[in-house]
Amino acid sequence: MVSIRGLQKITLVDYPGRVACTVFLPGCDFRCPFCHNPALINDVDSLPEMPEEEFFNFLKSREKWLDGVCVTGGEPCLSPDLPGFLKKIKEGGFLVKLDTNGSLPDCIKLLVDKKLVDFVAMDIKASPERYSEAAGVRVNISRIQESINLIRSSGLPYEFRTTVIPRLHSKDELLEIGEWLEGSSTYVLQQFRGDFGTLDPSWADEESYPRDKFKEFKKLLNPYFKKVVLRVE
Repeated sequence: MVSIRGLQKITLVDYPGRVACTVFLPGCDFRCPFCHNPALINDVDSLPEMPEEEFFNFLKSREKWLDGVCVTGGEPCLSPDLPGFLKKIKEGGFLVKLDTNGSLPDCIKLLVDKKLVDFVAMDIKASPERYSEAAGVRVNISRIQESINLIRSSGLPYEFRTTVIPRLHSKDELLEIGEWLEGSSTYVLQQFRGDFGTLDPSWADEESYPRDKFKEFKKLLNPYFKKVVLRVE
């Protein structure tokens, strides 16, 4: 069984074009200083655990209203029982969206091959040169690249997304990411929010770019992708 440490009962944002719920699984192999779910990383025991049976009872009670389930973390692929968990969700008639950092391409391949996911969202932390800095750990960039390639060739709808922070993401940095991912379907620029805390507390007061700056970035990046999406307030 997986360890469920959070449930958002309805979201109109997390699964593009669908009404979904979002389930949170603990643990991560990255230590991004700006992570907005720090308790899932370093204080898991402070979060109440939801029994799987209770979660699936909830899903059954919402089968007329929910299209799908977003599975996020943390890094869901660290949960050994993830395939079985997703299989149960699919057997209930729900779509599955996976959020991942892309560090475990073998997991992504397994889930795609077994048709256990319907949409994949992969976080792109930075350009390859700055990836380890942004992730807070030494990252094997070849595994990130493998995940990118798997997702792009999967035939599934997908998005790559970057939480944009001035300290890490200048215009030139974002252009490097654009060149790296050129030809991908959808790229999402997300506004950083530190008001609910960050893994490294010193990042909580980090300023975000204003909306006009995001519009400028979108214009710069449009040539690299089929679609660039802004998620800003």
